[in-house]
Amino acid sequence: MTSNSDPPQDIPPVYKDSDQTFFGDIQAVLSNPASINEIGNSLSSDQKFQVLARTGHAGLEDLDDLPVEAEYMIIKVDNLTIDESLEILKDAIVYHKGDVNFLPDEYNQMVALVKEGAPVLESDTGLHAAEKFNLKDKENFKDSTDDKGSYISDWEFECRLLASLIHFHSPYAEVRAVTDPYDDPSVPVETIRSYFLAFIWTVIGSGVNEFFSHRQPSISLDTSVIQLFLYPCGKILELLPDWGFTVRGKRYSINPGPWSYKEQMFATICYSVSAAGAYVDSNIIVQKLGVYYDNDWADFGYQVLLIFSTQCLGFGFAGIMRKVCIYPVRSIWPTILPTLALNRALLKPEKREIINGWRISKYNFFWIFSGASFLYFWIPNYLFGAVSTFNWLTWIKPMNFNLAAITGSVLGLGLNPIPTFDWNIINFNSALVIPFYSQLNLYIGSLFAFFCIIGVYWGNYKWTGYLPINDNSLFTNTADYYDVTQILTNGLFDNEKYQAYSPPFYSAANLVLYGAFCALYPFGFIYTIYDQWESMKSAGILLYKTAVNFRRSNFEGLTDPHSRMMGRYKEVPDWWFLIILVISIVLGILCVELYPTNTPVWGIFFTIGINFVFLIPLTTIMSITGYQFGLNVLVELIIGYALTGNGVALMTLKAYGYNINGQAQNYVSDQKLAHYAKISPMAIFRGQLMATIVQCFVVLGVVNWMLSNVKDFCQPHQGQKFTCPNETTFYSSSIFWGVIGPKKVFSGLYPILQWCFLIGALLPIPCVLFKKYGPKRLTYYFQPTLIIGGFLQFAPYNLSYLTGSLYASFAFMYYIKNKYASWWEKYNYVLTSALTAGTAFSGVIIFFAVQYHDKSISWWGNNVPYDGIDGGNGPQSLLNSSALPDGYFGPISGNFP
Repeated sequence: MTSNSDPPQDIPPVYKDSDQTFFGDIQAVLSNPASINEIGNSLSSDQKFQVLARTGHAGLEDLDDLPVEAEYMIIKVDNLTIDESLEILKDAIVYHKGDVNFLPDEYNQMVALVKEGAPVLESDTGLHAAEKFNLKDKENFKDSTDDKGSYISDWEFECRLLASLIHFHSPYAEVRAVTDPYDDPSVPVETIRSYFLAFIWTVIGSGVNEFFSHRQPSISLDTSVIQLFLYPCGKILELLPDWGFTVRGKRYSINPGPWSYKEQMFATICYSVSAAGAYVDSNIIVQKLGVYYDNDWADFGYQVLLIFSTQCLGFGFAGIMRKVCIYPVRSIWPTILPTLALNRALLKPEKREIINGWRISKYNFFWIFSGASFLYFWIPNYLFGAVSTFNWLTWIKPMNFNLAAITGSVLGLGLNPIPTFDWNIINFNSALVIPFYSQLNLYIGSLFAFFCIIGVYWGNYKWTGYLPINDNSLFTNTADYYDVTQILTNGLFDNEKYQAYSPPFYSAANLVLYGAFCALYPFGFIYTIYDQWESMKSAGILLYKTAVNFRRSNFEGLTDPHSRMMGRYKEVPDWWFLIILVISIVLGILCVELYPTNTPVWGIFFTIGINFVFLIPLTTIMSITGYQFGLNVLVELIIGYALTGNGVALMTLKAYGYNINGQAQNYVSDQKLAHYAKISPMAIFRGQLMATIVQCFVVLGVVNWMLSNVKDFCQPHQGQKFTCPNETTFYSSSIFWGVIGPKKVFSGLYPILQWCFLIGALLPIPCVLFKKYGPKRLTYYFQPTLIIGGFLQFAPYNLSYLTGSLYASFAFMYYIKNKYASWWEKYNYVLTSALTAGTAFSGVIIFFAVQYHDKSISWWGNNVPYDGIDGGNGPQSLLNSSALPDGYFGPISGNFP
């Protein structure tokens, strides 16, 4: 634990010393503010103002005290030559072709600039000014409410400005808003206090998250909430004396100075590893709990082997993925940007600005909105529940089944133009984080799914009309919940018992969801290779070169500013990740061999192999669009065929198959966070490993406590809403694909599912043709993988969880982002962090204060959402199985497929 990050190593050849000339002594720069008139001598005042606007500083009140990043960019624009600018733009045109996160107008401008400058570059006859904008003076410039305002500029300046943003900062406005174009390696990172706080809050946060993850709706302490607590803790630790010790020339102090933004980010990243939870908690609960498998042998030793092997396998894969999804510029990872924004708001001093009439600092903005969110959440979560579950259409006629099934927010499909006023639901799909085109594509897919579900249900396809329309449970042929213990002998499938009991049946929404899953895997793999071929090819070449020459720097050949800055830090050797991978495999083998899981060792290697194939395209999708889906269903199908009748083996291998992908993406996204924040890769490796180990033990403690102490745990009507939606789906899948097996499913129960694979394999053809030859205004943001992903948003969720997110995304990620860019860059990510932090903290307080020991308020505002069919009263299915001649639906008893 050093007081600073790892010392800079020799800068690789790609790193240009000239990039950092201005920052030879960064502390001197920080302590000596520059005036706009003292820098950029070759630029006019109007041109300098344009640089300020493009870097989000259009509203500075004092132009004699510039922010460091603004000063830096003005100098870079001033120093960049036109020849260098054109070369940068030419490379960017090739690299960002088809990049959905690169603004189309900016890309077209870049193409026009290069096209206009091509003969000039060849003949070197001079520059020709091109008046493309209307002149605005300084006052109008500062007071403009439209950040898309236009300005006079010549061709040369436009080239230099755009090239400087790309080469010295970032081509993406959202990344520029939360990162710096420079780095200060002297800022403390790995300190005793940063490790101490990371450990404490990893214990608290992972414990709280695990506890509430089995609740619907769940409550989680995401990174914004933890930053809310880390900041005052770090400031308090500044009061400690500067006591320390020296080892091998390095001093370790409990108080190396003011709590730094890098210390805060380091502790946050350590926590972030645990924030996503542990997937195997579902394994443990489903195996241990009496209402599921009731496996007494799944003791603490088994749990330790299972959780450590699954959590760390993804860590091992992260060493490969960093070359594919961290270093490429196009991998912006939109989901991590609010964490960076909040870190800057809390710890980075800022200059006084007027942004579209707003003077408030990001720091004060955060505390005001997080406080308001904390207070407001008492209304939808406790005082007036109808504000959260605003299923007002069902109030018109509560006992009308069709109305409830179509519009209901609780048990229906959620078609409702105004579904909620609860941020916890509005933010279900990360409304102010995920790009608007992603939200729109997902919502379009969800609407398609909505109509498919209606057709399946009211057509009574495969007897779905006898079941609830949007349920993730499995049912018997009498519409009761499926009990897997009725068809097992010694943990394995017993056909005689099965024939006497019932086949399992899916609800209409669940059936459509699994059909979409079957189509998504072949489609996502094929289409992503086409759509991201150039970036994936470049990453593959980088992987090959590293394999051939393992001493080669990971940053060699990378010219983007963040990689150049990170090139000064010591890298994590690939063999470190390999060691973790090997240890995880050994633990996995011990887990399946020492305990009666009926799981073959080859299954572990199979799941590793299938992840190796799919991990790159799936992670590429997530790094660009923010959308994530796992391999759980694909693993279920293949393992189900190979190990028919063995539900425990399927659950075990599913944990490996899904968690390798999920954890690798989690680790890689945090490493990208460190990449943006300029934190040493070695520091992040140590911090992530520490947090993973701590999280594993905390999760096991909480899960086992809940199994012993929470009354009616995982029951449909549990008093505190601990209904375990994830575990219910997990259990249902283990029965359907493990105990019963895909062969029975595809050949007898649901043969249509096998055709969904073929549909998914053929569908890329028309999508590629449309993307290539269709109208550019439609194809630019066309993301068919996300449209299919929209089908996965049901059972048990529905449109009411997506509609509010779409509205908020349109308002902030499209309208405000394009109309008031400076306001959006300064406040958007801080706003979502504030609302999320306040809501989450309020939810925890409310639960322990008035819900754990029930002190609910019974009145119309809390009761009306659940008074009718949507609340579970009255008939829950379109058709009644008890009215049938034999009292059940489906195949004839004794001849089940």
